[in-house]
Amino acid sequence: MNAAAQQRDPLGDLESSTLNYDQNGLVPVVAQDVTSGAVLMVAWADREAIEATRRTGLAHFHSRSRGRLWRKGETSGHELRVVEAIADCDRDTLLLRVLPNGPACHRGTRTCFEPNAARLELGWLAAVIAERAKAPVAESYTARTLAKGLPRVAQKVGEEAIETVIAALSGGNSVPAASTASDATAPLVAETADLLYHLVLLLEATGTEPSAVANELARRHSERTRGDTSTGSGSSTEQVSPTGERP
Repeated sequence: MNAAAQQRDPLGDLESSTLNYDQNGLVPVVAQDVTSGAVLMVAWADREAIEATRRTGLAHFHSRSRGRLWRKGETSGHELRVVEAIADCDRDTLLLRVLPNGPACHRGTRTCFEPNAARLELGWLAAVIAERAKAPVAESYTARTLAKGLPRVAQKVGEEAIETVIAALSGGNSVPAASTASDATAPLVAETADLLYHLVLLLEATGTEPSAVANELARRHSERTRGDTSTGSGSSTEQVSPTGERP
Protein backbone atom coordinates (compact mmCIF):
# COMPACT_ATOMS: atom_id res chain seq x y z
CA MET A 1 0.00 0.00 0.00
CA ASN A 2 1.36 3.40 -0.92
CA ALA A 3 1.80 6.29 1.48
CA ALA A 4 -1.24 8.15 0.18
CA ALA A 5 -3.49 5.17 0.87
CA GLN A 6 -2.01 4.76 4.34
CA GLN A 7 -2.71 8.39 5.19
CA ARG A 8 -6.33 8.33 3.98
CA ASP A 9 -8.81 8.57 6.83
CA PRO A 10 -11.16 5.58 6.38
CA LEU A 11 -13.84 7.29 8.47
CA GLY A 12 -13.83 10.42 6.35
CA ASP A 13 -15.71 13.27 8.01
CA LEU A 14 -17.42 10.99 10.53
CA GLU A 15 -16.86 12.33 14.03
CA SER A 16 -17.18 9.88 16.91
CA SER A 17 -18.47 12.69 19.13
CA THR A 18 -21.56 13.13 16.94
CA LEU A 19 -22.84 9.56 17.36
CA ASN A 20 -25.70 8.70 19.71
CA TYR A 21 -24.29 6.12 22.11
CA ASP A 22 -26.42 3.98 24.41
CA GLN A 23 -26.32 4.17 28.20
CA ASN A 24 -23.12 2.12 28.18
CA GLY A 25 -21.38 4.41 25.72
CA LEU A 26 -21.69 1.95 22.84
CA VAL A 27 -23.10 1.83 19.32
CA PRO A 28 -23.76 -1.33 17.26
CA VAL A 29 -21.50 -1.71 14.24
CA VAL A 30 -22.35 -3.65 11.09
CA ALA A 31 -19.38 -4.80 8.99
CA GLN A 32 -20.11 -5.28 5.29
CA ASP A 33 -17.80 -6.71 2.63
CA VAL A 34 -17.37 -4.06 -0.07
CA THR A 35 -16.78 -6.53 -2.89
CA SER A 36 -19.55 -9.04 -2.19
CA GLY A 37 -22.10 -6.90 -0.37
CA ALA A 38 -22.33 -9.55 2.34
CA VAL A 39 -22.93 -8.51 5.93
CA LEU A 40 -19.99 -10.11 7.71
CA MET A 41 -20.66 -9.51 11.39
CA VAL A 42 -22.18 -7.22 14.00
CA ALA A 43 -20.23 -5.92 16.99
CA TRP A 44 -20.10 -2.94 19.35
CA ALA A 45 -17.88 0.11 19.47
CA ASP A 46 -17.22 2.99 21.83
CA ARG A 47 -15.37 6.22 21.06
CA GLU A 48 -12.02 4.58 21.79
CA ALA A 49 -12.69 1.82 19.25
CA ILE A 50 -13.87 4.27 16.61
CA GLU A 51 -10.79 6.45 17.01
CA ALA A 52 -8.53 3.36 16.90
CA THR A 53 -10.21 2.42 13.63
CA ARG A 54 -9.53 5.90 12.32
CA ARG A 55 -5.83 5.78 13.28
CA THR A 56 -5.09 2.32 11.91
CA GLY A 57 -7.58 1.79 9.10
CA LEU A 58 -8.44 -1.56 10.71
CA ALA A 59 -11.77 -2.32 12.38
CA HIS A 60 -11.65 -2.05 16.16
CA PHE A 61 -14.51 -2.86 18.51
CA HIS A 62 -15.33 -2.92 22.21
CA SER A 63 -15.61 -6.35 23.77
CA ARG A 64 -18.49 -6.33 26.23
CA SER A 65 -17.50 -9.70 27.70
CA ARG A 66 -13.88 -8.68 28.27
CA GLY A 67 -14.56 -5.03 28.87
CA ARG A 68 -11.79 -3.80 26.61
CA LEU A 69 -10.80 -2.60 23.16
CA TRP A 70 -10.13 -5.31 20.60
CA ARG A 71 -8.97 -5.29 17.01
CA LYS A 72 -10.74 -7.72 14.74
CA GLY A 73 -8.21 -10.39 13.76
CA GLU A 74 -5.73 -9.62 16.54
CA THR A 75 -5.30 -13.36 17.19
CA SER A 76 -6.53 -14.96 13.94
CA GLY A 77 -5.01 -12.45 11.55
CA HIS A 78 -8.41 -12.08 9.87
CA GLU A 79 -8.47 -8.31 9.93
CA LEU A 80 -11.06 -6.01 8.41
CA ARG A 81 -9.56 -3.10 6.50
CA VAL A 82 -12.04 -0.24 6.55
CA VAL A 83 -12.86 1.46 3.27
CA GLU A 84 -15.74 3.63 4.43
CA ALA A 85 -17.81 4.34 7.55
CA ILE A 86 -21.42 5.52 7.44
CA ALA A 87 -23.69 6.42 10.34
CA ASP A 88 -27.39 5.61 10.00
CA CYS A 89 -30.13 8.25 9.90
CA ASP A 90 -30.43 8.34 13.70
CA ARG A 91 -26.65 8.24 14.17
CA ASP A 92 -26.97 5.39 16.65
CA THR A 93 -25.66 2.61 14.39
CA LEU A 94 -22.48 2.48 12.32
CA LEU A 95 -21.86 0.71 9.02
CA LEU A 96 -18.27 -0.19 8.20
CA ARG A 97 -17.62 -1.15 4.58
CA VAL A 98 -14.55 -3.32 4.70
CA LEU A 99 -12.12 -5.56 2.85
CA PRO A 100 -11.81 -8.77 4.89
CA ASN A 101 -8.55 -10.69 5.18
CA GLY A 102 -10.03 -14.14 5.67
CA PRO A 103 -13.16 -15.47 7.39
CA ALA A 104 -15.01 -12.96 9.54
CA CYS A 105 -16.67 -15.46 11.89
CA HIS A 106 -14.94 -17.25 14.78
CA ARG A 107 -16.38 -20.48 13.34
CA GLY A 108 -14.15 -20.05 10.32
CA THR A 109 -17.01 -19.17 7.97
CA ARG A 110 -16.92 -16.24 5.57
CA THR A 111 -19.63 -14.41 7.52
CA CYS A 112 -21.52 -14.79 10.79
CA PHE A 113 -24.71 -15.13 8.73
CA GLU A 114 -24.61 -18.38 6.82
CA PRO A 115 -25.75 -19.55 4.38
CA ASN A 116 -25.16 -16.21 2.68
CA ALA A 117 -25.92 -15.77 -1.01
CA ALA A 118 -24.06 -12.45 -1.38
CA ARG A 119 -21.01 -13.12 -3.56
CA LEU A 120 -20.55 -10.19 -5.92
CA GLU A 121 -21.57 -6.54 -5.58
CA LEU A 122 -20.67 -3.97 -8.22
CA GLY A 123 -22.02 -0.75 -6.72
CA TRP A 124 -18.57 0.13 -5.40
CA LEU A 125 -17.11 -0.40 -8.90
CA ALA A 126 -19.73 1.88 -10.43
CA ALA A 127 -18.84 4.54 -7.85
CA VAL A 128 -15.12 4.23 -8.64
CA ILE A 129 -15.78 4.47 -12.39
CA ALA A 130 -18.00 7.54 -11.91
CA GLU A 131 -15.25 9.21 -9.90
CA ARG A 132 -12.44 8.32 -12.32
CA ALA A 133 -14.51 9.56 -15.23
CA LYS A 134 -13.81 13.06 -13.90
CA ALA A 135 -10.03 12.56 -13.83
CA PRO A 136 -7.65 14.00 -16.43
CA VAL A 137 -7.53 11.80 -19.53
CA ALA A 138 -3.76 11.40 -19.21
CA GLU A 139 -4.11 9.96 -15.71
CA SER A 140 -7.05 7.56 -16.04
CA TYR A 141 -7.82 4.65 -18.36
CA THR A 142 -11.49 5.11 -17.47
CA ALA A 143 -11.53 8.77 -18.48
CA ARG A 144 -9.45 8.03 -21.57
CA THR A 145 -11.79 5.30 -22.78
CA LEU A 146 -14.91 7.36 -22.14
CA ALA A 147 -13.36 10.26 -24.04
CA LYS A 148 -13.16 8.05 -27.15
CA GLY A 149 -16.93 7.83 -27.23
CA LEU A 150 -19.68 5.25 -26.81
CA PRO A 151 -18.72 3.18 -29.89
CA ARG A 152 -15.25 2.53 -28.44
CA VAL A 153 -16.66 1.58 -25.04
CA ALA A 154 -19.15 -0.79 -26.67
CA GLN A 155 -16.37 -2.27 -28.79
CA LYS A 156 -14.32 -2.97 -25.66
CA VAL A 157 -17.27 -4.84 -24.13
CA GLY A 158 -17.43 -7.02 -27.24
CA GLU A 159 -13.68 -7.68 -27.17
CA GLU A 160 -13.71 -8.59 -23.50
CA ALA A 161 -16.75 -10.84 -23.97
CA ILE A 162 -14.91 -12.82 -26.64
CA GLU A 163 -11.80 -13.10 -24.45
CA THR A 164 -13.97 -14.31 -21.55
CA VAL A 165 -15.48 -17.05 -23.74
CA ILE A 166 -12.02 -18.13 -24.89
CA ALA A 167 -10.79 -18.25 -21.31
CA ALA A 168 -13.80 -20.33 -20.25
CA LEU A 169 -13.18 -22.88 -22.99
CA SER A 170 -9.44 -23.10 -22.36
CA GLY A 171 -9.83 -25.12 -19.12
CA GLY A 172 -7.89 -24.91 -15.85
CA ASN A 173 -10.09 -22.13 -14.52
CA SER A 174 -11.37 -23.53 -11.24
CA VAL A 175 -10.84 -21.16 -8.31
CA PRO A 176 -12.16 -22.15 -4.84
CA ALA A 177 -14.73 -19.82 -3.30
CA ALA A 178 -12.41 -19.11 -0.35
CA SER A 179 -9.55 -17.89 -2.55
CA THR A 180 -8.21 -14.40 -1.98
CA ALA A 181 -7.69 -11.84 -4.71
CA SER A 182 -4.01 -12.77 -4.94
CA ASP A 183 -4.92 -16.43 -5.44
CA ALA A 184 -7.50 -15.83 -8.14
CA THR A 185 -5.14 -15.98 -11.11
CA ALA A 186 -7.23 -18.24 -13.37
CA PRO A 187 -7.68 -16.75 -16.86
CA LEU A 188 -11.48 -16.85 -16.57
CA VAL A 189 -11.37 -14.82 -13.36
CA ALA A 190 -9.16 -12.17 -14.94
CA GLU A 191 -11.18 -11.95 -18.14
CA THR A 192 -14.49 -11.88 -16.28
CA ALA A 193 -13.20 -8.99 -14.17
CA ASP A 194 -12.26 -7.13 -17.36
CA LEU A 195 -15.70 -7.81 -18.86
CA LEU A 196 -17.60 -6.68 -15.77
CA TYR A 197 -15.50 -3.53 -15.54
CA HIS A 198 -16.23 -2.62 -19.16
CA LEU A 199 -19.94 -3.47 -18.79
CA VAL A 200 -20.18 -1.06 -15.86
CA LEU A 201 -18.17 1.45 -17.90
CA LEU A 202 -20.76 1.07 -20.68
CA LEU A 203 -23.53 1.87 -18.20
CA GLU A 204 -21.62 4.99 -17.19
CA ALA A 205 -21.14 6.00 -20.82
CA THR A 206 -24.87 5.69 -21.55
CA GLY A 207 -26.01 7.31 -18.30
CA THR A 208 -27.68 4.09 -17.17
CA GLU A 209 -27.98 3.49 -13.43
CA PRO A 210 -26.59 0.06 -12.40
CA SER A 211 -29.62 -0.29 -10.12
CA ALA A 212 -31.80 -0.38 -13.24
CA VAL A 213 -30.12 -3.64 -14.25
CA ALA A 214 -30.54 -5.06 -10.75
CA ASN A 215 -34.21 -4.09 -10.77
CA GLU A 216 -34.74 -5.74 -14.14
CA LEU A 217 -33.15 -8.99 -12.98
CA ALA A 218 -35.30 -8.93 -9.85
CA ARG A 219 -38.41 -8.20 -11.92
CA ARG A 220 -37.77 -11.16 -14.20
CA HIS A 221 -37.12 -13.46 -11.28
CA SER A 222 -40.25 -12.30 -9.45
CA GLU A 223 -42.37 -12.54 -12.59
CA ARG A 224 -41.28 -16.07 -13.34
CA THR A 225 -41.67 -17.14 -9.73
CA ARG A 226 -45.23 -15.81 -9.61
CA GLY A 227 -45.95 -17.51 -12.90
CA ASP A 228 -44.74 -20.87 -11.63
CA THR A 229 -46.87 -20.53 -8.49
CA SER A 230 -50.03 -19.45 -10.27
CA THR A 231 -49.88 -22.20 -12.87
CA GLY A 232 -49.16 -24.90 -10.32
CA SER A 233 -46.36 -26.23 -12.48
CA GLY A 234 -44.31 -27.22 -9.45
CA SER A 235 -41.20 -25.65 -10.92
CA SER A 236 -38.77 -24.32 -8.34
CA THR A 237 -37.28 -20.85 -8.56
CA GLU A 238 -33.88 -22.49 -9.07
CA GLN A 239 -35.12 -23.68 -12.46
CA VAL A 240 -35.48 -20.13 -13.74
CA SER A 241 -32.40 -18.22 -14.81
CA PRO A 242 -31.92 -14.51 -13.97
CA THR A 243 -32.52 -13.78 -17.66
CA GLY A 244 -35.99 -15.29 -17.52
CA GLU A 245 -35.00 -18.32 -19.61
CA ARG A 246 -35.69 -21.89 -18.65
CA PRO A 247 -32.86 -24.43 -18.74
